[in-house]
Amino acid sequence: MSPSPVGETRERVDGANWKPREKGTLCFIIENGKILLIEKKRGLGAGKVNGPGGRIEVGETAEQGAIRETQEEVGLTPTGMEWAGELSFQFRDGYSLHVELYRASGWTGELRETDEAKPFWCSTSEIPYGRMWADDEQWMPRLLAGEKFRGWFEFDGDRMEWFRMEVA
Repeated sequence: MSPSPVGETRERVDGANWKPREKGTLCFIIENGKILLIEKKRGLGAGKVNGPGGRIEVGETAEQGAIRETQEEVGLTPTGMEWAGELSFQFRDGYSLHVELYRASGWTGELRETDEAKPFWCSTSEIPYGRMWADDEQWMPRLLAGEKFRGWFEFDGDRMEWFRMEVA
């Protein structure tokens, strides 16, 4: 994708002075060739498939936020947590978000649907990219391969206009 202007006065998402409006986290439990995904029921990305996650609360680390959000959204406590990467998003409407991603190799608890998410297990070879944000296809294979990475993405609504990825 070629760079496309997001706004004359807005800092490029991969620029030194870019600051996100919010910070969030995502957690992907991966075990035995399967990954836990959710169909998001509300908020940013409602109706799309993603991993459990959300905003980091004041006083908690990104990893603590990933664990809490997974517990709240699907009833599981992820174990064997590993930092996988970070993603920075700039939307044409001015919204911006920085996300820390985690891989988990196990869990405790009982999987359940909540008012935020409908969870489901999926084969890592059958990721439903057509139901996900456009950026997921750029970084998900790296997550599944056990790599650590950084990504920068610019969107106009649901349409990805530009991205850049690198090894972390």
